Amino acid sequence: MFLRLPHTRARTPGPPIDLHALARRLLRLPPSCGPVRLVGVDGHAGSGKTTFAGRLAGALGGAQVLHLDDIATHEELFAWPDRLLREVVEPLRRGRTAHYRPYDWGLRAFGPARTLAPAPVILVEGVGAGRGAVRPHLAGLLWMQVPHEDAWARGRRRDGVAQRDFWEGWVTAERRHFAQDPSEPFADLLVRQCSDGYEVLPGPAGMSVREPSVTERDGPDPAW
Repeated sequence: MFLRLPHTRARTPGPPIDLHALARRLLRLPPSCGPVRLVGVDGHAGSGKTTFAGRLAGALGGAQVLHLDDIATHEELFAWPDRLLREVVEPLRRGRTAHYRPYDWGLRAFGPARTLAPAPVILVEGVGAGRGAVRPHLAGLLWMQVPHEDAWARGRRRDGVAQRDFWEGWVTAERRHFAQDPSEPFADLLVRQCSDGYEVLPGPAGMSVREPSVTERDGPDPAW
């Protein structure tokens, strides 16, 4: 991955980031998958990935978002990389439109095919977006920095009693996944939700090259 930010001695809270400034910086990254810059948005279930990705997509002018909830299934909560690479990544790498069938969690079956055309930036959002099989194809990886217990509690409240049994199985599977194939240590940016937006800090993988901080709302937007 190519996204790099400065090492900081202490990660103290800063002002909320202007997502349009972050979007401009993402557009300056080299393509990572054929003509496409794939940008991963990973984090624990319930950490706010979908909401953040939607807002970032808007700042990118309506960028496409691939939700990994459409790729995973009941039987393959995390055993989906081969299908993702075959149906989505490989066509995009060749500059072609990808075709995939999103999974319907209510019907427990795949739905009608959707297309994903090559574009300057495509966001890949979901638990495992930064896993080892996907990382080589990412231009950058963003990690939603919410403690797992807080994220899971939020997710349980969101989904209600009807999904209680599913969550019990999910938590076990997610713990096992991140123990075997962690994403956070490879994140270029850490995203924290705050009262008036998002704060973005350098991630573990973004400490090796000194670049301007992205936590400034105003002022010129320096290149990466």
